[in-house]
Amino acid sequence: MSVTTLAIGAAAVGCGSKTNTIVTKEATNISSDESVISISDRYDNTKELSAVFPIVNPTPIETDMEKNIQNRLLNGFENWNRGYDAWEKWGDILYTDDSFYNVHGVRLTLKEYQSSMNATLKSSDIQMGNFNNMIICGDWAAIRYDISTTDRQTRKSSDGSVMEFVQFKDYGEELGTRVVEGWAGTKGADFDGLTGFQTDDAKAAQQEALNAIVNTVIPDTLNLKDKYPVTNPTPIETDMAKKIQNAILNDFENWNQGLDAWTAWADTYYDSNLQYHTNDATMTLSDYKTLEKNNAESTNVKRIRFDNMLISGDWAAIHYRITKQDSTTGEKTAGDVMQFLHFKEDGDSVKVTECWTK
Repeated sequence: MSVTTLAIGAAAVGCGSKTNTIVTKEATNISSDESVISISDRYDNTKELSAVFPIVNPTPIETDMEKNIQNRLLNGFENWNRGYDAWEKWGDILYTDDSFYNVHGVRLTLKEYQSSMNATLKSSDIQMGNFNNMIICGDWAAIRYDISTTDRQTRKSSDGSVMEFVQFKDYGEELGTRVVEGWAGTKGADFDGLTGFQTDDAKAAQQEALNAIVNTVIPDTLNLKDKYPVTNPTPIETDMAKKIQNAILNDFENWNQGLDAWTAWADTYYDSNLQYHTNDATMTLSDYKTLEKNNAESTNVKRIRFDNMLISGDWAAIHYRITKQDSTTGEKTAGDVMQFLHFKEDGDSVKVTECWTK
């Protein structure tokens, strides 16, 4: 399990680091050595924190719940800036004992999650870059931000980005708005290593859930909302949002019809000047089609269902489940994908102009 992977995957809600900071009314904790741990914990400092952690691509934040979520995210970034001890103390405010965080597909309790971050920060310095997206719908948030990780011994740095999907709950006046569960990053090569933080029972339950995805039968229906359900639905109310939803569902359907169907459909779904960003490269539409053609020769990928589909303004963030079947061995495995999509109107429909995928 690489430290860099843990840093990128586990630098989740409440993480953030900037060279500049602001002074807020703070809660303090006196440790056994009488050092003071200072944290930012207010609901009235959103405007101040937004100046420190600006959102590059803002979307509407309207309800009281959405404003509270925005505030908790911003305070989380501020507290990360104050070091691990402050972030750990902040965890007692942002989470409950029943909260979970899924790091690269591995479901961790709050204490397991904090232990993983403590181990990471002993060997790495983590700095946040641009806060590119904060899409909040109902009690869910999807965020995308840049990250730089520096090895404390070698001083070598690596840049990356993090995508997270987080569910919140309003626990009332005494406890406030807190995280129920979050997902940071997708299932990857470090999956087996990260399961070392889990109990045997948790590992077994997680494997059972993966097996269920592998054995899923896609419904035989023309209703795409029923065919590709969203496990955690959020409001889709505007005409633009409905167009985006329809386009995404049709992308799933054409993908599952095979390479030829999807290749033809791609010209409808994507803008001709598409920029398609992965961890490794930024591709044109032509490049992306070529990549998928090459991938299809060795692996059959099916898109199964959505965990989330958050749509706000002309942006969408989706987290969905897939199965991969090796064309040589026939082995079938379950995985997941996260995407942030920027759309533009195109007549009565929409097109994707830019996509970030993990």
